[in-house]
Amino acid sequence: MWICNSWKEYTILDLAGGDKLEDWNGIRMVRPDPQVIWEKRSFPKLWNTADGVYHRSRSGGGSWDFRRDLPERWPLRFEPLDLTFHIKPTGFKHMGLFPEQAANWEWMHNLIQKENRPIRVLNLFAYTGGATLAAARAGAQVVHVDSSKGVVGWAKENLALSGMADRPVRFIADDAIKFVEREIRRGNFYEGIIMDPPSYGRGPGGEVFKLEKELFGLVEKCAQLLSDKPLFFLINSYTTGLAPSVLSNLLYLTLAGKKGGTASADELGLPVSKSGLVLPCGSSGRWQAK
Repeated sequence: MWICNSWKEYTILDLAGGDKLEDWNGIRMVRPDPQVIWEKRSFPKLWNTADGVYHRSRSGGGSWDFRRDLPERWPLRFEPLDLTFHIKPTGFKHMGLFPEQAANWEWMHNLIQKENRPIRVLNLFAYTGGATLAAARAGAQVVHVDSSKGVVGWAKENLALSGMADRPVRFIADDAIKFVEREIRRGNFYEGIIMDPPSYGRGPGGEVFKLEKELFGLVEKCAQLLSDKPLFFLINSYTTGLAPSVLSNLLYLTLAGKKGGTASADELGLPVSKSGLVLPCGSSGRWQAK
């Protein structure tokens, strides 16, 4: 398991009853998590300190119960890479950041920093830009693509908040698959590609995206965008039942078996500060040329 132990302003305090109690830079939130299948709380009194609790609705979605007045948004810093993000609770239980992805940020940042050459990175389904910021901090030129104009704007704010508004980052609100197809026709190439596709979604024209059916074809297309001297390819998956080994097999079939390099995959995890447990948080597949 790839575990990120580098956070100082984010912590999981306890896990129980299908929920996780998290501290986001001094603001404590309870959010549901399907991996938490036990009922007993290790530290019951800590749960009384929650500032907000997300309750799922039986009809889908859910709502927040705030125990005190909270700021509309607040900063969260990832010190190892000097990155700062705006955090705010959304209507879909998310906070605008997936802290477990910091393990991948550090991995790609180190790869890029070691290269004494220009590195171009394509970040697809890029959300609020955690990977974009990590790549930009390492000196890469980044193209950031997400279909939501709102989260693209949020990513721009995060870049500026991290003191990198002048870095060579292009923000594009577009359908990721259509953008990739246009980039192939335009003959553009990248040394690094990142993708964090949803398990299920709809495109702007109502197109249905199901990860299990679309992922292999998407990776095949993206492989065509790698330059003659590629550096890395990263796939993230939060699809329940899709084992990490599926991602490493996919990367072997599309990249390692043809271009060499190494393909690997594992679960991502976040430590629970007081109990010694580790919360599994999806899977990642990594290919690197060297």
